[in-house]
Amino acid sequence: MNEYGVFGDLHVSLGDDFVALAEIRRPPNNFFDRALIASLADAFEQLDGENACRAIVLASEGRHFCAGANFGSKQSALTDDSGRHLYDEAVRLFATRTPVVAAIQGAAIGGGLGLALMPDFRVAAPEARFSANFARLGFHHGFGLSVTLPRLVGSQAAAELLYTGRRLKGDEAHALGLCDRLVAYGEVRAEAHAFAAEIAGSAPLAIDSIRETLRGDLAAEIRRATDREKAEQDRLQKTEDFREGTRAMSERRTPDFKGR
Repeated sequence: MNEYGVFGDLHVSLGDDFVALAEIRRPPNNFFDRALIASLADAFEQLDGENACRAIVLASEGRHFCAGANFGSKQSALTDDSGRHLYDEAVRLFATRTPVVAAIQGAAIGGGLGLALMPDFRVAAPEARFSANFARLGFHHGFGLSVTLPRLVGSQAAAELLYTGRRLKGDEAHALGLCDRLVAYGEVRAEAHAFAAEIAGSAPLAIDSIRETLRGDLAAEIRRATDREKAEQDRLQKTEDFREGTRAMSERRTPDFKGR
């Protein structure tokens, strides 16, 4: 593949088979912040206008696909000096038009799960881990999971995952519909590329039309959902339970929530 461009911590290359590789390079955990999601949106919007790109593989360097936002950082992962919120960039990302296949080799946790559900498809390994662990931290889920998770697994399974925050192994996620193909750890990226190449081999105008029909007004739904999610996250992050949840996570112990 040929180097296409560098967008912050996102490196993009483009092959002769109309498949781009967008690799997040923040190993080992690949924590996200507003800048990273903005970089993804910038890159994907540019690839939308690239005739030599018909599908994208979204991958990460390191042990995990994305372990979510880094709450241990002194700087906010959600906003920065730009004046824009992370979810503003997420809506841009969901509005892009090129089909995306995610290669998930490790954990997709919290907001990292939200990012993993933005692509059209997911290829994962048995070692992958999926969790919407927000309630175990004492606050509301985000990144549009209110929309994307029920779309994939149904409302009941989505509610269970959001209420309990339980972690799914790769085979459980595959059975539930969170990922589409399950392959050996060392084959995840190659299989994701092969999957994307299958898509890229179809008529691009037809794929664009079909994808628009299937996704409908997804970006608008994500905007409405993230408006609600953000408001509830802002409210709950001021509670004692949130402080206890994040402390318990950093101390690797069971949280003792008080409901206040």
